[in-house]
Amino acid sequence: MNFAKNAPQPAKLIPNMGLKHRNSFGLDSTAELAYEISAADQLPALMKELSDKKVAWRLLGGGSNVILPDSLPGATLLINVLGQEVIKSDDQSTWLAVGAGVDWHEFVSWTLDQNLPGLENLALIPGTVGATPIQNIGAYGVEVGEYIDSIEAFDTKANAFVTIPQAACQFAYRDSYFKQNPNRFIVTKVVFKIPKAWQARVQYADLAKQFADANSAPSHKQIFDAVCTIRLKKLPDPKVIGNAGSFFQNPIVDHQQYEELVTRFPNLASYPEAAGKRKLAAAWLIDQCGFKGKRIGQVGVYENQALVLVNHGGGTSTDLLNLAKNIQEEVRNKFGIQLQIEPTIF
Repeated sequence: MNFAKNAPQPAKLIPNMGLKHRNSFGLDSTAELAYEISAADQLPALMKELSDKKVAWRLLGGGSNVILPDSLPGATLLINVLGQEVIKSDDQSTWLAVGAGVDWHEFVSWTLDQNLPGLENLALIPGTVGATPIQNIGAYGVEVGEYIDSIEAFDTKANAFVTIPQAACQFAYRDSYFKQNPNRFIVTKVVFKIPKAWQARVQYADLAKQFADANSAPSHKQIFDAVCTIRLKKLPDPKVIGNAGSFFQNPIVDHQQYEELVTRFPNLASYPEAAGKRKLAAAWLIDQCGFKGKRIGQVGVYENQALVLVNHGGGTSTDLLNLAKNIQEEVRNKFGIQLQIEPTIF
């Protein structure tokens, strides 16, 4: 679908909007002033109005990586900018422009339909395209920052639209320039650069196991299907049980700390990282502390994946954060590791 060319209407205001179905945890939350942003051009006038009236504001995309309180005073901007199209191609790469409100998994599926492989390892990650560079989402050995050419955003500090090239995005593990400068940039469009030279990336343990008996390298469609199968086995469907996928980041430690830990815990699950560091499996650490499948009131830890916190129904942000704090304390006491919460806490 191409981007709309018509002059935009003002952003739609919905007072006291319930957000239970706009966050994957299914938390009851009410936005005092919700604004539906369907076109980037709606932002300058709206941001000026909010600034003039000194109204606090925050962004909400697909709500797949957030923890919402019972009420959100001020303005909540719901980013629904749609559209996706091929904008350029040469012998080496294809460039795609994608609206921030486009569903991420549907976009990944579309790229494969267009015979543009590369993003298949990131299949079935919930949320919208605009949120992906903020967190620099990653899975099965691939990070989205590798495929981003530039970001188009409204800079609330400069009150102007800007284009930020990949080199300036400061992508790192679950981090970016945008995450380091919260509420400064409102991402409206992401331009992806997909190389035409493609190679299967199945080194990550779960994928390697999936294709261990294959006689040849898998196709991008086979990898896509395998990733979907693995994720569906490990992660609960948010429509059935509220969750935000991985709740904690996998901690990265230096070689010395890793050696000390593996001496004490020979079965320590870890993966090699850059510069001789090791990435530890947070799920393993949490499981070793006895939290897998544990339920406290209306929240708990998913029985099939210790990295996933769940809302069984009726849980609140306070319940979730208390459970998270309990997990962090136990992991810190046992392993000397401080787990970092991955979702954004509003």
